[in-house]
Amino acid sequence: MEKSEVLTGLDVAGASGTAESVMKKLPEVTLAFWIMKIAATTLGETAGDLFAQTLKLGYFLTTVALFVIFVVTLVVQLRSSRYNPFFYWTVILSTSMAGTTMSDFMNRDASSKYLSSGATSLGWGPQGLGLGYPAGAAVLVSLLLAIFLVWKVSGMTFQIRDIVTFRGEALFWSAILVSNTLGTSMGDFLSDSSGLGYGGGALLVTGLLAVLAALMRVPAVPNVLLFWIAFVLTRPLGATAGDFLTKPVAKGGLDLGTAGSSAVLLAVLFGLMAHAQVRERRAGDRPATEEPVPVTRRAG
Repeated sequence: MEKSEVLTGLDVAGASGTAESVMKKLPEVTLAFWIMKIAATTLGETAGDLFAQTLKLGYFLTTVALFVIFVVTLVVQLRSSRYNPFFYWTVILSTSMAGTTMSDFMNRDASSKYLSSGATSLGWGPQGLGLGYPAGAAVLVSLLLAIFLVWKVSGMTFQIRDIVTFRGEALFWSAILVSNTLGTSMGDFLSDSSGLGYGGGALLVTGLLAVLAALMRVPAVPNVLLFWIAFVLTRPLGATAGDFLTKPVAKGGLDLGTAGSSAVLLAVLFGLMAHAQVRERRAGDRPATEEPVPVTRRAG
């Protein structure tokens, strides 16, 4: 398989017949995909902070509520028989929002420096484990590696274009949830503790993503690995961008507020989702020009 197919060759037709055929459940990984991913993760940061901090629901209650929303959106995605941009990106958004508060709950202790202006306390329940960013990241990296280990042992492919089973999708979305949570921790570390600030953190992550793009041309580096590293890194980019939009000017932000920033980002994301939906419908109306690609049923 060509290296580029792993990142962009996800548009495989499904067909009836005696052989099992690929039914596309995931989007094509193009530049538009990464733009939507960054928009979704930035919105996940601002919306998570909106519920937990601005509305003072707290990390615990918000995490529980957003995790339930994630499960509901995931069930809708898993029950869908084909790729639907609204279903897919709603799950990405829900993992980003849940990942924001899950990371905050793990790493922080709800001390005053993490609260929005004027807030003195958060909502009901424990408001943080206080693990800190290094320990929290270690836990999340270990959990992500465990998911990939189970994925490897199961015998199912890591190549996204071939994920067509329920278990494959379940592992995929588990990795997405943990990677978004890990990415949030990385973004918050860059913004709060590294000394780089919001702009510096965003520039650092952008530079790392540029390196990954260059490595796509190196035959020895698997593009599947590059995809997952990029998927993790786009989350801290969204986290630092979200903090830059919402945090006070005195802390290096634009002080646009979580509500206003979330509303604008939601409108942008839904516009992109609607555009993707129109493209999918047009692609579905075009006659097939290639034979469907049969998939050999894998063990496990």
